[in-house]
Amino acid sequence: MRRNREMRSVARRSTIRLAAIALFALGIAAGPAFGQAAGHVRVKIVKAGLLVGGGAGKGVLMYRGRSYPFRVTGISLGITAGATAGRLEGWASGIRDVSDFAGTYSSVGGGGALVGGVGGVHLRNDNGVVMVLQGPKAGLEMAANLSAITISLK
Repeated sequence: MRRNREMRSVARRSTIRLAAIALFALGIAAGPAFGQAAGHVRVKIVKAGLLVGGGAGKGVLMYRGRSYPFRVTGISLGITAGATAGRLEGWASGIRDVSDFAGTYSSVGGGGALVGGVGGVHLRNDNGVVMVLQGPKAGLEMAANLSAITISLK
C-alpha cells in the first residue's frame, strides 16, 4: 500500500512537471518580441478561504542579473475551502522592462492539498507577462476557481 502511494505521488509530480513544461513551451512557441527576456521567480504565499479565498505573500524576480523584491496579494472566487502555505518557483516570460512584471494576473484553475503536496500555476497579466510556477505546499485545501493576483514591486 505504501509503495502504491509513492508511485501515485511520483506520477502526480511528473504530470505537474510535464504540464508546466508544456505551458512554458507554448509561451516560447508564441515567439517573444525582440528585447523580451525571461526572469526567474520565487514566491512564498499563504492563502485561506471558504467560497471566497484570499492570500498574500512576497517574492523575488531575478531579471537580467538583478533582484527585484515584490509583494503578492490575491483573491479567488468559486469553490474554495481550506488554508495552505506554499513556496513556488519558476519563470516569467515576455518581460520587456521590469515594470511589465507588476500588475494583475489572472488564472482559472483548481487543485487540492491534504497536509502536503505539489502545486502549480500558469498566470498572465495585461502587459503580456506569463508566469509558470510550481512548488511544494502544505495545508488542507480544495479549490476550483477564478483568481486575480496583484504583484507590486517594492
